[in-house]
Amino acid sequence: MDVTKLKTESCLRSLVVFLQHVITWTFFIGVSGYLISCNGNKEYRDKIYKKPAISAQPEIKNFSPEESLDKFYLPEGYKIELVASEPLIGEPVSIAWDGDGRMYVAQMMTYMQDIDAKDENAPWSRISLLTDEDQDGRMDKSVTYIDSLVLPRIMLPLDNRLIIGETYNRNLYTYRDTNGDGKADEKILMLVDTARDNRNLEHQDANMIWSIDNWLYVTNKSFRYRYTPKGLTRDTLPESLPGQWGLTQDEAGRLFFSRAGGEIPALGFQQHPSYGSLEMKGKWDSTFMEPWPLVGTPDAQGGLKRIRSVDNTLNKFTAVAGQEIFLGDKMPPAYGDLFIPEPVGRLVRRAKVNHANGKIVLENRYNNAEFLASTDPLFRPVFSATGPDGCLYIVDMYRGIIQEGNWVKEGSYLRTVVKEKGFDKFVQKGRIYRIYHENDKPGPPPQLLNKSASQLIQYLGHPNGWWRMTAQKLIILKDDQSVVEKLKEIVSGNRGFLSKWFGGEKNVEIQKLHALWTLEGLQNVDIPLLKVALKDEDHRVRVAAIRMCEPYLLKSESEIFVALKSLIGDQHPEVAQQLLLSMRKKNNETKAWVASIVKQFPGNEVIQVTAKENLNPSFSEIVALKEQYRLRGELATEVANGFRLFKENCASCHGGDAKGIPQLAPPLVGSPRLQGDSSLVMKILLHGLTGPVDGVEYPGPMAPQAQYSDEQLSSIISYVRGHLNRKGFFWRGAIANERDNYKDRKNYWTLEELAGKKK
Repeated sequence: MDVTKLKTESCLRSLVVFLQHVITWTFFIGVSGYLISCNGNKEYRDKIYKKPAISAQPEIKNFSPEESLDKFYLPEGYKIELVASEPLIGEPVSIAWDGDGRMYVAQMMTYMQDIDAKDENAPWSRISLLTDEDQDGRMDKSVTYIDSLVLPRIMLPLDNRLIIGETYNRNLYTYRDTNGDGKADEKILMLVDTARDNRNLEHQDANMIWSIDNWLYVTNKSFRYRYTPKGLTRDTLPESLPGQWGLTQDEAGRLFFSRAGGEIPALGFQQHPSYGSLEMKGKWDSTFMEPWPLVGTPDAQGGLKRIRSVDNTLNKFTAVAGQEIFLGDKMPPAYGDLFIPEPVGRLVRRAKVNHANGKIVLENRYNNAEFLASTDPLFRPVFSATGPDGCLYIVDMYRGIIQEGNWVKEGSYLRTVVKEKGFDKFVQKGRIYRIYHENDKPGPPPQLLNKSASQLIQYLGHPNGWWRMTAQKLIILKDDQSVVEKLKEIVSGNRGFLSKWFGGEKNVEIQKLHALWTLEGLQNVDIPLLKVALKDEDHRVRVAAIRMCEPYLLKSESEIFVALKSLIGDQHPEVAQQLLLSMRKKNNETKAWVASIVKQFPGNEVIQVTAKENLNPSFSEIVALKEQYRLRGELATEVANGFRLFKENCASCHGGDAKGIPQLAPPLVGSPRLQGDSSLVMKILLHGLTGPVDGVEYPGPMAPQAQYSDEQLSSIISYVRGHLNRKGFFWRGAIANERDNYKDRKNYWTLEELAGKKK
């Protein structure tokens, strides 16, 4: 008998039995972990707070920060803490952190300091740098980092530099503290754009973010930006971005906008804006648009139509601002949810982002309740952010008037309410809070600025999205090519046998995604790498790789065509949609591919709509407009510019087709004011309009648009009156005459008044 052989066989049998036990227990642990994870994410099980008795006519008074904390209501299990308040800050509108976790606060010190917005445009605003000296989570020191600004609205940390953009000023600068005293002493022009932005400050671009695709986006311009050591370069988008105040992205770079002027809490998320806009019906569930405040809110711009008669609370979102997809790790069940501050409702909505067969649908996480609501009538949440400590941060402007002066003019509903309640008396305060789950505790402050590119790679898979994006950004800013091979190894690497069972799958794949985009930022994505990424198990990686193939499509690289063709049978609808979007770069060559994808998803409305766009050979609307009027000289540019201005500033209320939005704003197509005497539309644009329109009551007045130049207003009128209504185009000199005729007028027009005062 061969003893050695028997021993070998015995060892092998023991090894097999051992492996069977390992696999069995691994499976049990994996399934259990999966079930626990699923149950943990069923946030509908949150025990919501017991609602207090709602005060329909609350007392308006300044509460101390500690008193205000007692007036918050959160679901059980969540904690809210004060991070900063007056006198360290006043009139805060946004926050951001650099790589070492230092907090910058933008403060609009001149915003609505009285009912007439006196000195609102004076250069008295600032950026403050806040520090937590004893590391207890509460700020102890505030230093004015940048002073003498006009209503700062863009604030983006790079490394130890800060990009700043001001209201009315289209130039962008970087600021830096070179001597370590906490005050910026270096100012460098990064982007030159000398054209003054004369739009109302609520309608200007704001809140620049560094997106995962390494482009810098703002809320409502038709441009995006790219950082280079020599400055910012600019790329034109197919359409203007649809937002106002607030811009955020999910873990894969999907952008979420909001538009208070159109009473739209969330939009722009169905497809990436680099391909134009796509707004799908049913993007919110049936109850999503109804907020649930805990205090009477008489100061709604829409007037009594926006207020519940039973308790005086807001019945529809109106002043949404500063939204955030939460990507932190200290509220695990809330990861990936959208948080939307509503300063008129004194609340913060938490929305579940459902991916339903490629269509994105938002729904309130709670039934007839909100994630955060206050009974303090001065609570004005205007911004939210995921912090480096993994918590959700809320910026509270804590004030009386929240609407800008154009909407509080003589004759408006709001002016009456402001005077009656004394809202104009509460200014120059502000609070910043952080929220986390009681089962967790805030993480430590980061120290990333002085780490090498190689050291930063480990954070590309961090459970807190703030660390992932900051590490990606810093690696790209360092431009250290020595990490390229390591990043390629991450993208090409396998998950490992046990990673699925022990919770490593998510971080492995998110690290791959960031490694791939970091390589793109370092300009080191090549065809062999893309061919690997296109086959990755995670659909987010495949989608990113498809986007990165677009430059090769333009060059007609046959290898890329073959690699992309292999994805035509991909069953994930988001991969299919991205294929359709990217193949617009080669529309004629890929029509057969489009048809094949359509057949695979016969009932998918997103795929059908996206494919229809691909198969449409016509030019974009702006190109088509220029072509239509090209034989009429400058008129082609004027109408196209009018179209762009209309889409940016008018469509959110009057509809993209100018046929009006029920209960919001009247139609412009067929409007009597646009059919006859052209002075009527000029008067309305210059001074606004209040009261019923053609027998219909609308929520609030139309604000004056006098801030636009004569040329801009004439372009809008030429597009709406000349192109849409076929009633003749316009000469900008008429605008100048109309301005002069009514230069002393302070009030809105009414239709009755206009009927008796035609000139």
